[in-house]
Amino acid sequence: MTMPGIIATATPWYTSIVAIDPVTIVATLVNTLLIVLMYRFFVHKKITAILEKRRELINKETADATKAKESALASEKEYLKKLTETKNEARQIVSEAVVKAQERESEIIRAAKEEAGRIRDKATEEIEREKKRAINEIKNQISELVIMAAQKVAEKEINKADNEKLIENFIVKIK
Repeated sequence: MTMPGIIATATPWYTSIVAIDPVTIVATLVNTLLIVLMYRFFVHKKITAILEKRRELINKETADATKAKESALASEKEYLKKLTETKNEARQIVSEAVVKAQERESEIIRAAKEEAGRIRDKATEEIEREKKRAINEIKNQISELVIMAAQKVAEKEINKADNEKLIENFIVKIK
């Protein structure tokens, strides 16, 4: 079987593809050298400049990212520090409020005890006044009774038996 377009020869068609031809080798080398030289003179500087700019941009972005990361870490540390300070302040405020509340409680209890003592003292004084007033009233009544008894004795000639009877009646009335 032969491939179309290939002349029929006694050698197979694929041997011509793999054959070493010095002219082809030299032409390929010259072409490659020309391509490398053209690249070197016309394109290399531009590509190198573009790559350098890209490298600088990448380095700058990396530095900016590092700075941003460091700034974020510093901000986080500051935030955590402030959060801790705020928590400590809150604890301190709560403990101060508890202390103030306990002091106020003690003050209220002390004031209530003082007020109860004043009320008790006032009640005791009132009781004493009422007691003295009752005693004075009783004394006045006794004095009136004694005067009445003396008037009756004076009105009537009293003998010993009548006198004892009057005294007994007087004592009974007093009780």
